[in-house]
Order: sequence, then structure tokens, then C-alpha cells
Amino acid sequence: KQWYQRRVAITAGANDEVFEIGKAKIVKTSAEDKVLVIGAGITLDSAMKAHSSLLEKGTSVRVMDPFTIKPLDKEAVLKHAKECGGRVITVEDHYAEGGIGEAVAGVLSNADFITKHKILAVREIPRSGPSAVLLDMFGISANKVVDAVLDMVE
Repeated sequence: KQWYQRRVAITAGANDEVFEIGKAKIVKTSAEDKVLVIGAGITLDSAMKAHSSLLEKGTSVRVMDPFTIKPLDKEAVLKHAKECGGRVITVEDHYAEGGIGEAVAGVLSNADFITKHKILAVREIPRSGPSAVLLDMFGISANKVVDAVLDMVE
């Protein structure tokens, strides 16, 4: 329950948000979005912070909370990826294998439009430490999301 309340606080700012199994939530969106950024839990927080930083740099991104990976909201992934020019970045706080990135890659592989997808995930043996340091070390901090977005749109 504590994890759920924290997740709700990150995405909605209140504990009365209704989540539906298999239905993603778009938490930041505009008509000018260049990249769809998908994150969950602490990496949703990274995505939200990156969104703010990118706006200051003149780049708008759409932020999605998938809420569930199995089932993944395939329709939402495809719709929002297409609206963002086929550019997608997934951010996850564990190994890439079997995570959000692979699930999204599977959906995008069947898209009827050209896609570009980058998976930000833990790529080495995890360790203990302050969360801000670890997020940056493993390439899943807000700053790393900003770097990935800017690389993708340049």
C-alpha cells in the first residue's frame, strides 16, 4: 500500500486517483511533444523532472505512466508514440530484460509507422547508496532522460 500511495503522489498528487489495470495514464502532454517518455515509480519521477527541464530548453515531451506492464496498454503506446513522431524513451529502475522497455519494444515492432526507441535501464550490478547518486550512475536520472531526449531529437 505504501508503494501505491507514493506512486499516486508522483503521478496525480492525490490519493484518490483511480487506476485501471491495463490502462496507461498520460501525465504530461501537449501538441508540440517530440518524444514519448515512459516511466513507472521512481523513474516516472525522473521523467517528470526531465519534462520540466526540457521545457526550459524549448523541448516538449509527453510523459506516460503505464501503470501495468502485463497487460501493457498497447493502444496508448502506439497512439502516443505516433503523435510524438515515433520517438520513444523508456526509463526503468531495474535490468532491461523483461521490463517496460522490452514490452514497449514488442509493441513498437508491430507499428505501421517508423519508430526510434531507447531503453534507459540498469546495465550493471546494482549497489546501495543515495538514490540520486544511483539514478545518475545507472543512467536513469532526470538528467540522463534529458540527455537521451536531446540526442534523439537532434
